[in-house]
Amino acid sequence: MSPTTMKKKIRLSIVSYLNSKPFLYGLFRHNLDQEVDLSLDIPADCAKKLLNNQADLGLVPVAILPQLAHYELISDYCIGASSPVKTVCIYSQCPIEEIETLYLDYQSRSSVALAQILVKKHWKLSPKIAQASSGYIQNLGGKTAGVVIGDRCMGLEKDFAYVYDLAEVWMQYSGLPFVFAAWVANKTLAPSFVQKFNAALAEGLNQRQQLLALLPPQKQFSLEEYYYKNIDYQLDEAKRKGLEKFLQEGVELGLL
Repeated sequence: MSPTTMKKKIRLSIVSYLNSKPFLYGLFRHNLDQEVDLSLDIPADCAKKLLNNQADLGLVPVAILPQLAHYELISDYCIGASSPVKTVCIYSQCPIEEIETLYLDYQSRSSVALAQILVKKHWKLSPKIAQASSGYIQNLGGKTAGVVIGDRCMGLEKDFAYVYDLAEVWMQYSGLPFVFAAWVANKTLAPSFVQKFNAALAEGLNQRQQLLALLPPQKQFSLEEYYYKNIDYQLDEAKRKGLEKFLQEGVELGLL
């Protein structure tokens, strides 16, 4: 494919959660928001836009990669984790082996596939799988648990007896870190734009302390720890191996 012309704004979809704020901060500091048509979306909608060619580039759930006719990972940055991530968890009032129904977060693509892989292959369980809708968290209880992702997780652990961090469990299962979302284009973009884009992402990550000073504090949640410890933004070789294993197992189980 030939590079897209820069005369037309690149349509960019970014996850709207706090974990993407460093990237957004860098894009605005580099004035790249003037060169793109930017939309902030929940992960599932980021995925739909890239799949339906309503976006050219996105910070999208990696679970959609097998569905794309053509894709390019244009950056060495991602939303990943090499330790507990804190914002992708199964919340339950009973131990995992006693769960009878597991709700899957409607905002998610990668995390719900990850949860099902771990339920089947790590815990070797077979609860009823249910698709959640808005407001489902308040209905969790008894032997009904749920996968919850994103900012809604912040402080949620106090309401549940059992919390299973899926990045941590994936590490126990596979020995590899996990990639939740990556910068994916569904067409070839101009190299000059890609270079400028990655420079903006790098600056955003380098300016996390300045960003933290601008963001309101979160109750019962350390954003500084989240940005520097829980989220691992480097798409390094270990994460690429983790991504490959996730995609392979997801396809084998018919989840992707």
